[in-house]
Amino acid sequence: MIRVTAMPADLNPYGGVFGGWLMAQMALGAGSLASGVGRGKAVVVHATDFTFPDTMNMGDELSVYCEVIATGNTSLTIQAEGVGRDRDGEATVTVSSGTFKFVMLDANDRPRAVNLESECKRDN
Repeated sequence: MIRVTAMPADLNPYGGVFGGWLMAQMALGAGSLASGVGRGKAVVVHATDFTFPDTMNMGDELSVYCEVIATGNTSLTIQAEGVGRDRDGEATVTVSSGTFKFVMLDANDRPRAVNLESECKRDN
């Protein structure tokens, strides 16, 4: 969904990439998927199951991959995975993963139904 490079402001006091930055990038990627699939405004209402199995360094590239794993009446649950790549290499490693639940909102910021018909049309 997105690809970004870790910069000096994204580091923790020990010189590694801050876990909060990884979570934020995953939320941005998942939100982009939720808005596209749901065809409108989507807000995160729940985030869980975060893991950070490996680390990233400044200058490494983060790719965020997302998949809808459940659809409710007004919500989409999305699994996000962060994959790091050394700036000057090709090897990749999973550095983060987590699950986000988004609720679709109407023009008055009230929950609205997820339009599955739009999702099917988008895929065809």
